[in-house]
Amino acid sequence: MAMMDPAPPEALRPSALPRHVAVIMDGNGRWASARGLPRIEGHRVGAESVRSVTRTARKLGIQALTLYAFSAQNWARPPAEVAALMELLRDYLVGERGEILDNDIRLRAIGDTGRLPAIARDPLEALIADSADNSSMILTLALSYGGRESIAAACRQAMIEVKSGQRAPESMEPEAFSALLPTAALPPLDLVIRTSGERRLSNFLLWEAAYAELYFTDELWPDFRRESFAAALRDYEQRERRFGQTSAQLDAGHDTMAGEKGAIAGT
Repeated sequence: MAMMDPAPPEALRPSALPRHVAVIMDGNGRWASARGLPRIEGHRVGAESVRSVTRTARKLGIQALTLYAFSAQNWARPPAEVAALMELLRDYLVGERGEILDNDIRLRAIGDTGRLPAIARDPLEALIADSADNSSMILTLALSYGGRESIAAACRQAMIEVKSGQRAPESMEPEAFSALLPTAALPPLDLVIRTSGERRLSNFLLWEAAYAELYFTDELWPDFRRESFAAALRDYEQRERRFGQTSAQLDAGHDTMAGEKGAIAGT
């Protein structure tokens, strides 16, 4: 179980902050069930955690925050719950529109958003368009998203490019493949946070998480707010990121990003 750190977010060292944080927001239903409430109430309270974490990330200067809001597999949930989640998504997009625009946050979405109903898709597309020129932080919502589905789509695109002669097969190095993923415009993923005590990625950013640090907490998402986020960042601050190198190499001042590229390429 991850321990709560009493230090506030402001005490974190800016130089040690992750550039890109992704969150698997788990435990909404269990939070509600434990209180004798409908599951959707857990999602509703969880939206407050989204607001708190987004505000904190923006204030700290984190470049990118990606939230696993609705997976490709979540469509299999009871239709009434799916419909309620889509309404809640619409409410979030409408309610947070002013804050996102006023705080220079750019909204993006990854996943098969064409499956979203119009009540959610229309405000999503509008806010993506209206925030496109914002540059202080990128907030990405993973909606109807799956990591394996994302990789499969990139493979299909790569095959199309090879077949058409746009690309030679031997040119498809890991960096080139990464450019075909919907996360290509984001900084490398540094930290994945998962709430609720589960310790798996659940088909989230599988390619991107290859060298990400993983942080798991038993805290349910509706309870995960500013202080909880600070604890996760404090834990990340203590990690030694080697990217395939040794501690001695890092101490000698070798370029960690060069190590990351070499490790991913298998060199």
